[in-house]
Amino acid sequence: MEIEKFQYDNKTVKWFAYATIIWGLVGMLGGLIIALQLVFPVLNFDTAYTTYGRVRPIHTNAVIFAFVGNGIFMGVYYSLQRLVKARMFSDLLSKIHFWGWQLIIVLAAASLALGKTTGKEYAELEWPIDILITLVWVVFGWNMFGTILRRRERHLYVAIWFYIATFVTVAMLHIVNSIEIPVTLFKSYSYYAGVQDALVQWWYGHNAVAFFLTTPYLGLMYYFIPKAANRPVYSYRLSIIHFWALIFLYIWAGPHHLLYTAVPDWAQSLGVVFSVMLIAPSWGGMINGLLTLRGAWDKVRDDVVLKFLVVAVTAYGMATFEGPMLSLKSVNAVAHFTDWIVAHVHVGALGWNGFLTFGILYYLIPKMFQTNLYSKKLANMHFWIGTLGILVYAIPMYWAGFMQSSMWKDFTEEGQLQWQFLDTVTRMMPFYAARALGGTLYLVGVIIMTYNLFKTVAIGKFLPNEDAEAMPLSENYTPHSKDHWHRWIERKPIQLLVVSLVVVAIGGIIEFVPTFLVKSNIPTIASVKPYTPLELEGRDIYIREGCYTCHSQMIRPFRSEVARYGEYSKAGEFVYDHPFQWGSKRTGPDLVRVGGKYPDSWHYNHFIEPTSMSPGSIMPTYTWLLDDDLDVSSLKAKIKAMQTLGVPYPDGFAEMAEASLRKQSQEIQANLKKDGIETSSEKEVIAMIAYLQRLGKDIKTVSVNNTK
Repeated sequence: MEIEKFQYDNKTVKWFAYATIIWGLVGMLGGLIIALQLVFPVLNFDTAYTTYGRVRPIHTNAVIFAFVGNGIFMGVYYSLQRLVKARMFSDLLSKIHFWGWQLIIVLAAASLALGKTTGKEYAELEWPIDILITLVWVVFGWNMFGTILRRRERHLYVAIWFYIATFVTVAMLHIVNSIEIPVTLFKSYSYYAGVQDALVQWWYGHNAVAFFLTTPYLGLMYYFIPKAANRPVYSYRLSIIHFWALIFLYIWAGPHHLLYTAVPDWAQSLGVVFSVMLIAPSWGGMINGLLTLRGAWDKVRDDVVLKFLVVAVTAYGMATFEGPMLSLKSVNAVAHFTDWIVAHVHVGALGWNGFLTFGILYYLIPKMFQTNLYSKKLANMHFWIGTLGILVYAIPMYWAGFMQSSMWKDFTEEGQLQWQFLDTVTRMMPFYAARALGGTLYLVGVIIMTYNLFKTVAIGKFLPNEDAEAMPLSENYTPHSKDHWHRWIERKPIQLLVVSLVVVAIGGIIEFVPTFLVKSNIPTIASVKPYTPLELEGRDIYIREGCYTCHSQMIRPFRSEVARYGEYSKAGEFVYDHPFQWGSKRTGPDLVRVGGKYPDSWHYNHFIEPTSMSPGSIMPTYTWLLDDDLDVSSLKAKIKAMQTLGVPYPDGFAEMAEASLRKQSQEIQANLKKDGIETSSEKEVIAMIAYLQRLGKDIKTVSVNNTK
């Protein structure tokens, strides 16, 4: 029996490790900036490119797709080769994958800073970048499956099941959610509108968390915890249940982000039921990870890698318990739109993704550079500073969330709202300051790690090609009559991919088909009309500036919200919204009924200096809207795109759109002049005012039952 000799590729792993560290620093610095902007609005710097609304999407994309994304590829490229006992399928594909992913990150940061965004959370990137993501993801899958097919190990270890499910599900999510109608090179409209768009977006958004931030990291957990502890996984059977139950249940849970909204009740209920059931497989994975360390807790105390991994898995358990609890309607009624959700998200991001990534880096870098870690003392310092940072960040945000919700809902004995919305904003300042402090501590820990790993690299000698040997696939397996029933699919990666796709597609299909094919599920409202050309341009500016990151456009059927904002929202209001703008966080008040609430001059002055109209406001200034001319060069294409999407503009309206826009803008200019404000009718601020003044007007005089 001849043993085959080959080499593992460490060079690609090194590249992804370096990128993980660099983009981690960039993404977390962006997070610190937006945290500080909430405390000190002056840090928005009165420029279009540095406002909260533009930096926040850069931060979220940098952390999710740059930091975590590179961390996934680092761990997968290292572990996959060793699990299948084969070098990566193609060094060329590895290079294309690495540089293609970095190009996507750079284009994402540049385009978002310039305001080129779809306005869909975690899917803000415009259509050319979406296409590039698809191509690079295919390269990754090609390289991964090519490697698996040339494996020397017959059975596919549990980590690889999670890698396969990640590849196929992320591809499905990205393609379905990214269907859009291009208008220009960096402008498109979502194919879906209103309720349909909300369902698809949060099917994507929740499962981006599930299948980009969770399943690949569970695969990494199943590899690196046993390796670092030098112990086998606690339970093979539990890993089987964990895998199949998790990927089946997760995909149904998206509607729990849309409770009490205009989404049909049956869809909301499905989201709740499957979210609660998710506790079982999620905690099954956590238990499997932690019990792998049974009998090795003394080692955990002394091994900094295991410290990071244990806290990461614990944070995963906390986040995956809290998520199902937040999906209960009674809890969601308190937490949604508040900073409680911010705390919940960051326990997962900082604890689960961050700490697992740090543990893997501390494990990999010394091995690839054939040396010991430069300083265990610095690594332990990073661990404790990072842990403290998570606590200082999350605990005040939980407290703040309870405070916000209770203040929003408080009534006086006379039945009037106890607090203005701005009262909750001013009360938040100490909590936002604590959040920024926690973020600073966490970032300091990452800087310490970067220095420590840099010094480790400096004293080591990199091993680009690591020698390995194994028996060929045909000779390294002896059939056994007591093989576990699950072994049959572990030997067949293509079948595993197909079955995984079927399992994850079921939930989405069942949730989407009734909403998309049964028109009566989304009733229309006769008085709701398409946006005028000026309002459409204003809406595009609203999205460009990231206003959706702070303002919702969805009034839930609660007494407090109806009293504060007006009639609760209905599905038929949003049939022409491509994309929907319901939001997920209220740093500022809801805007869906703001039309006509204030005169045009109020909005104009509010953009110049928000505190002049709303004392205590932390909204940035938007003075460039007053200076920049409205670009209507693509207006005709926008109208035609909307007509393609089914918006009922009359035939030939695209040719008349600019004249309509000029007429309405001159009317707003005249209204401003009456209040002593001289400005050109061609400025962007005119379009923004037009859009804001339109919001909610279509149904303000319409009965709740006046639908058809």
